[in-house]
Amino acid sequence: MLADADQHGLAVELRRRPAAGSLEEAAELLGIHPSEMVKTIVVRRSSGSYLFALIPGGTQIAWPKLRSLLGVSKMKLPDAAEALGATGYERGTITPIGSERSWPVIVDRRLAGRRAALGAGGHGYSAFVDIDDLVRAYDAKVADIAS
Repeated sequence: MLADADQHGLAVELRRRPAAGSLEEAAELLGIHPSEMVKTIVVRRSSGSYLFALIPGGTQIAWPKLRSLLGVSKMKLPDAAEALGATGYERGTITPIGSERSWPVIVDRRLAGRRAALGAGGHGYSAFVDIDDLVRAYDAKVADIAS
């Protein structure tokens, strides 16, 4: 994960923390508000390809907005095994940084201009990044995709 961040010129602050059972628990362990956490969600398009949707903690994907943005009518959340196969990461640790495949990244507009924590590829860790730097490093699209 860190090697991939380095290759993309992205500064990452990796913080160790006890394993957490939820995003809210992870935020509490880190001493931050859940909105400062990023939920990285793997989404499968009807074509069989995937993408990463990054949304603030405490929000949900706004499916109509995401489908409209991408011009598709069907999308779904893969199960845990499929997400692992698509990214190399287990649920709760998923991040676009260092994913086995370089899938497109869409970042909710509420994250722009912020520093936030996201999955770090392993349980018990969080990766803090400047979201604008992540957008540049991974050629991500910023859009209104959360509710």
